[in-house]
Amino acid sequence: MTGSRTPVEGVPAQREREAGREGALAREHPTGASLVSDQGRTTIAPEAVAKIAGVAARQISGVHDFGTSAARMFGALKGKLGVDEITRGIAVEVGERQAAVDIALVVEYGVAIPDLASAARRNVIDSVEHMCGLEVTEVNIAVDDVHLPEQEQETVGGGEAAPRVK
Repeated sequence: MTGSRTPVEGVPAQREREAGREGALAREHPTGASLVSDQGRTTIAPEAVAKIAGVAARQISGVHDFGTSAARMFGALKGKLGVDEITRGIAVEVGERQAAVDIALVVEYGVAIPDLASAARRNVIDSVEHMCGLEVTEVNIAVDDVHLPEQEQETVGGGEAAPRVK
């Protein structure tokens, strides 16, 4: 029935909603706001969901950065050109009612990774479900690197190694 707006033959739309909420007209957000209704359909671009997920994950203490090392290097170049990199390291799949999120991140040294992943996952799910009305089926988190405190002291400005002697 995907894409169809007519109820199954012989079953009125109201009965369809009441009998298990399985029809296209019954797809509703957990708070009751509908993405598909008699008045029209709301679609949400994957880029929008990725931005929401990125902001939600960044809110968790211990998250240092996103993306694989290659993506971070490429992102640094894009950043110098003024390109927004809020979605770097975040991939999403968006359907009519559901979304799945994959996040590659860099954590701060000393942070308990399972706790950080759990907190990031919960915040991403809450944010995407609240803002988009999509059911989040999964949030996969891949820890690509651990940021060490001395890494910031070893580099100066544009990534050049600091002199060993003064």
